[in-house]
Formats: sequence, structure tokens, C-alpha cells
Amino acid sequence: MRVETRLIAFWLVSLLATASLPVVADEGGAKIVPINAKYHGLTYAQWSARQWQWVYSLPAVAHPLFDTADVSAGQSGKVWFLGGTFTAVETVPGVTVGLADRSVVIPSGKSLFFPLVDVEAATIEGNGTTESELRTLTNFYADFIDPESLFLIIDGKPVPNLQRQRVDSPLFQYGPLPEGNILQLFGYVAPAGATSPSVSDGYFAMLKPLSRGVHTLRFGGSLDLTSIGGPLFIQDIRYKIIVKSDKKNDRDDDD
Repeated sequence: MRVETRLIAFWLVSLLATASLPVVADEGGAKIVPINAKYHGLTYAQWSARQWQWVYSLPAVAHPLFDTADVSAGQSGKVWFLGGTFTAVETVPGVTVGLADRSVVIPSGKSLFFPLVDVEAATIEGNGTTESELRTLTNFYADFIDPESLFLIIDGKPVPNLQRQRVDSPLFQYGPLPEGNILQLFGYVAPAGATSPSVSDGYFAMLKPLSRGVHTLRFGGSLDLTSIGGPLFIQDIRYKIIVKSDKKNDRDDDD
């Protein structure tokens, strides 16, 4: 794995300003689906695979995580996906920072699934040809995620115990890739129509449907590869979420 080209493999998030925030297990934590629960028929691990399939289903010029498309792009069903940013920049040698501050409109009744920090590996990216090779690589890099750096703040309330949110995905396949896909942008040979086996490992959250109105969401963490000659990735992702009435989804379904 060429670390310098692997920004697309990480949902990088930051340590910024979190040390001073009190950790409380009240409304914030109550809005998160437990890590060991099935939700709408799928486990966290299975949702993590779905999230990556969504990420790779869209071209970079029309992608919510490039801020080139509305959050609704590629979304369907009762669970929508959020994420980090692909526009991280090196602020000083060896330190890459990604910041995103988004305002999105979400129909009522939608749950939100997103990675705090995660790593992905795939055959088409040159990371291995077997599930064992792919999983060994993702587990190795995910071990450099600092659990103590993770943060998730919902409407100003920090969610505790985020170190419990780590899951390995099952082996999954993404694609067919669109023309102008993310991999092409980062220099991979990934023609339109290609597919690839893949796995991911990292920390995720499933947020139950929010009430109608305006909400704030902030999440982050860090991945520190300096001990193996790579960079320190830090990023701070913020969403202003406007939940609007949708008669088909007005019932908050938390099963």
C-alpha cells in the first residue's frame, strides 16, 4: 500500500477542541444504535460494506464527499450515508488535515450511517487478491487509529465509549465503477464498469432518525502512521442537518 496515495482509504477526523468537552452519556449516546445490534436487518459490519459501495458508486464530479453533489446522491431506503472529505491537504510536512463544514437537508425518518475513522483495501487498488490478504492489510492500518482521539458530538452532546465502535466488514464487492470514479482521480487503473472485492475496518456510528428541525453533527479522530514512516492524518467533519417532513418517512422507525 502506497501510504501517500491512500487518502481515499481513510475517513480522517481530528482531535481539534475535543479534550475540553465533557463526556456525557445522555441524549447524544441514546441516539446511536448499539454496535452489536442489527438495524433494518443488517449488522454494523454489513452496513460498513454498504457505505463503501455507496462511496464508489458515484463519480468525483457528482459526489457528496467532494462537495460536488447533494447529500441525496446515490441514497435510497431508510439509511443514508455521510462521510469525511477527499480534499485533505498537507498543512506541514507529515501532517495532513481535512476539514468539512456542510449543510444538508435530510428527509424525516432517515437514519444516518457514517465512519468515524476507517480503512479500506481492495484488489483493484493493488492491496491483495484474497480475502485474507485484504483483511490483514486493513487490520494492520486500522490498528493505527487512536481510539482515544475519536469524537462524536450530536447537538452539542458528546457520545462516550467510541472505542467500542470498531467493526470489520465482511468481504464485499463494489462496482460497477462509474466513469470519472474516485480511484481514477487518485491515479488507479479503474475503468468504468470495473468491480473489485474489498474489506474495511474501522469505527462507525448509526444515528437513529432525528426529529424534524435543525441539528448539528461533528465527528472525528486521528490515524497516526508516523511510526511506520507515514503521515499523521487529522480531520474535523461538521454537518448542519436540516430534517424536513416527508410523509412517507415521518414515523421514526428505530427497530
